[in-house]
Amino acid sequence: MLPDTTKVSTLLREAAADLILPRFQRLETGDIQAKAPGDLVTIADLETEHRLTPQLCDLLPGSIVVGEEAASKDPTVLERLSGDTPVWVIDPVDGTANFAAGIPLFAVMVSLIRSGEVVQSWILDPVKDHMAVAGRGEGAWLDGQRLHVAAPATPDHMSGSLTLRFGNRQLVRKIAGRSNLVGSVFSFRCAGQEYLALASGRVHFALYHRLLPWDHAAGWLLHREAGGYSRRLDRSAYTPRTHDGGLLLTPDEASWNALHEVLIGGEE
Repeated sequence: MLPDTTKVSTLLREAAADLILPRFQRLETGDIQAKAPGDLVTIADLETEHRLTPQLCDLLPGSIVVGEEAASKDPTVLERLSGDTPVWVIDPVDGTANFAAGIPLFAVMVSLIRSGEVVQSWILDPVKDHMAVAGRGEGAWLDGQRLHVAAPATPDHMSGSLTLRFGNRQLVRKIAGRSNLVGSVFSFRCAGQEYLALASGRVHFALYHRLLPWDHAAGWLLHREAGGYSRRLDRSAYTPRTHDGGLLLTPDEASWNALHEVLIGGEE
């Protein structure tokens, strides 16, 4: 039995109201730390994950959690995804660099994984109080309105996001050199916001290299349930148990093949 989506949405909204929004544009120096060069964590990330972890487990007895900040301290936490126990995946503040800089492009993302499959997902935009939810086979919804991806288009008329900084250097150079062959490219520096744009049909595609589950599991299901098509760059299916190999998301299979050919040239 799956948990009530409304109860999860309420937990996310309450955490954002209590722990994230009061600190937005009010962070002090001691509230921000660097986990690694270019990888920040704030007190809002830590406190939100700390609150949501037991709350989500209470909603689904016997479930466990993979949180971004817990996994940052102990990478073996990711091994919890390998079993059959239901796993909540939490990104307490996706787009932390934006949040820390006072830029209103961040999100709270949660997904539920069962036996390696994403079965439910939630993405909250705390600033706009927009909540997107998806259930496997049940569609994708934003504040009660059904979501649909953009209509298919040829690569020269596609707009989308490219996140390349964690990829293979040779492949990154190739894609960057070919990006002028598509309509337009951007990066919000926040996967949650990019997935909201994808599933809402505001953009056509997204391409990512590093596939950590808290960045992609929730958005991948939202995009799929909004009618989208995606594959890893070697054409294999996405799974939250695989954390590299890239991911390309488009409106349908034909546009995926066309864009893959333009950006990568048939090579993986």
